[in-house]
Amino acid sequence: MPNMFMKDLEWPIPFCKMNGAGNDFVIIDHRTPLIPGERMAEFARLVCRRKFSVGADGLFLIEPSEIADFKWRFFNADGSEAAMCGNGARCVARFAALHGIATTPMRFETLAGIIEATVADTEVTITMTPPHSFRFDQPVEVAGQSLVVHGVDTGVPHIVLFVDQLDTADVVGLGRLLRHHPLFGPSGTNVNFVGRCGQGWGVRTYERGVEDETMACGTGVVAGALIAAAKGRAVSPVAMVTAGGIGLSVQFATGKEDGIEQVQLKGPAQLVYRGQLTAEALLD
Repeated sequence: MPNMFMKDLEWPIPFCKMNGAGNDFVIIDHRTPLIPGERMAEFARLVCRRKFSVGADGLFLIEPSEIADFKWRFFNADGSEAAMCGNGARCVARFAALHGIATTPMRFETLAGIIEATVADTEVTITMTPPHSFRFDQPVEVAGQSLVVHGVDTGVPHIVLFVDQLDTADVVGLGRLLRHHPLFGPSGTNVNFVGRCGQGWGVRTYERGVEDETMACGTGVVAGALIAAAKGRAVSPVAMVTAGGIGLSVQFATGKEDGIEQVQLKGPAQLVYRGQLTAEALLD
């Protein structure tokens, strides 16, 4: 039967399905409120279920902002609210441009800060909030292995593990253990496995909130590029290839006291389809 918690919503609810390098999202124009705040997390969880509903890595609700062109509420597939999403930010920017919500260049508000974006057809470039909380050469014991990881917050926390064979890395098994490791508690971390890929770098990510490997993670791509550069293995712009085989570019500048600033992530944002959710999308 339909989820009774949602039965009194006004149906149908228009939405778009979009993806950025294989990271897929449901996006809803929520400038006129449709879903009460206390129900958003459960709504996201139900809609993001694969096979039973639309299926996605996350849900974006676009809302008015007093300090930018608009703001978002972003929920992971498990219903947890997150501060930032790089691939999602590119999709949201293109959604806003397609629907006349904002013109390019645009600024939008997230829990991580203000994001700037320019849209050129399907190619979107975002300027992210400044990265912080760099940690290098941190030893960690997991599954009987002694590993060395590096950390940075690119809007959400990430750790980076360099591997020799990216194709055979145990992204799900080892990633899940590292994501929940006490060193990164209580909220955990996203886990990126980074290895050479042609002239650039490849990255595979176990995403917190999705609790699985995703085809791409924008903030993880940025984390991998910044850590590679900080370790002397890359220079800006850094070419990164996602698990889905899509290339993304990370560009940045070195600011005061060797800090990193003007971090830009460039790549595709594709409109997959437009649709209308019915109450049956929330069958529980």
